[in-house]
Amino acid sequence: MIDLILQTLGFAAPILAMIGLGLFGAGVLMEMGLLGGLSRISRPIFSFTRLPDACASAFVVSLGSAVAANGMVAKFREEGRLEEKEVVLCAVMNSIPVYLRELFTYQIPIVIPALGLVVGGFYAGVFIVTALFKISVVVILSKLFLRKSVCRLPEEIQEERVSFLEAARRSIRRQRRLFLKIAAIYLTMTAAVFALRDRGVFEAFSVLPLAELFGIPPESIVPLTTYVASPIVGISLLGPMIASNGISELQAMIVLMLGSMFMLPFFAARSLLPRYVGLFGPRLGVGIVALSSGMSIFVRLVILLLLLAVGR
Repeated sequence: MIDLILQTLGFAAPILAMIGLGLFGAGVLMEMGLLGGLSRISRPIFSFTRLPDACASAFVVSLGSAVAANGMVAKFREEGRLEEKEVVLCAVMNSIPVYLRELFTYQIPIVIPALGLVVGGFYAGVFIVTALFKISVVVILSKLFLRKSVCRLPEEIQEERVSFLEAARRSIRRQRRLFLKIAAIYLTMTAAVFALRDRGVFEAFSVLPLAELFGIPPESIVPLTTYVASPIVGISLLGPMIASNGISELQAMIVLMLGSMFMLPFFAARSLLPRYVGLFGPRLGVGIVALSSGMSIFVRLVILLLLLAVGR
């Protein structure tokens, strides 16, 4: 037992230290006004679309809260300022800032330290590719189906400016609970992986057809199925396997793509569908969720096929 605890702490401590520093740094950046920079970045994007100015105003709000932004879109629709096609594309655009925020608050501080620079960086890159793909689809569909107009973003969003010390205090206060939750999960799962591996438990999965089909080790079925229920737990399980050479980096990437493809429909049904149906009604709400989630799944499917082709 003592050897297991020491092995777990020796492996997890430096990674948790990086995660803690990453969460703290991300919190400081957000507290000191990153949203203004994001609004400047998004200005050229909207110039390529035919979305109305009302969508651009909602997008600026989505830099802080996608729920509030979609509430604005629903109100614009009720007032007759937006047509249904514009509502759908506007709602998809309002999901883009989530990818940007998660890059700084989830991918860089949590995923990359947990999975390593290669696999973690790859996974962060998938998020960026997904965001770019969604933007491209919105631009193309707006050109095809919307009336010709030039969309202008409102002037730069005004944000509260705080000092570095105040931003640091706020970051520690807001990120502390998340870090403790991640640390508890990571330590528990790392110990479980090491204990099960030492007892040869993973060999019991050697006949699972899914592992054979995708060319991944049988033990990777555990983090794969766990990822569907909780990505953080799945990543916590996968990290030690990569570090101990129980699974290659390419195989880990395949597991991540499979896991996220299975997870996204459950996440959409559990979290997104009630929210969008409540705002836009059953028909439009389901359509928005299906389009947005379908694009995310499509990107992962294409990347999965490329990974499988490389692995052969």
